[in-house]
Amino acid sequence: MRFMMIVKATTDSEAGVMPSQELLDAMLRYNEELAKAGVLLAADGLQPSSGGIRISYPEPGGKPKVVDGPFTEAKEIIAGFTLIEVKSREEAIKWAMRMPDPHGGGQGEIELRQIFDPEQLASDEATQVKIRGQFRL
Repeated sequence: MRFMMIVKATTDSEAGVMPSQELLDAMLRYNEELAKAGVLLAADGLQPSSGGIRISYPEPGGKPKVVDGPFTEAKEIIAGFTLIEVKSREEAIKWAMRMPDPHGGGQGEIELRQIFDPEQLASDEATQVKIRGQFRL
């Protein structure tokens, strides 16, 4: 089972305030633990939404709309993510609970979401094989 730990943004992360060296060291240690346990697939922080772009589809079948950042409501923006592969939902929760406060100072918030497996997206085996190959699952 794959899960994404989504780190929510704060006003500081949206302002481009970089984490302290202490927090960076704690996150590096945490990522090393994930890697040693063989569950880490990817982990990265994202730059503020001021450099981001949103593409929306306001009308069915219509042309996509492009909007440059910054975006409002920092708590609704993603500041980073960690992608893990574990045996159960409970294991994913345990790993998420071990993550250091991603912003320090008690402002961090992590959303944990399970990722669809090919079998959940497609009912026929041929499409499942294509999905696995396309995304190297």
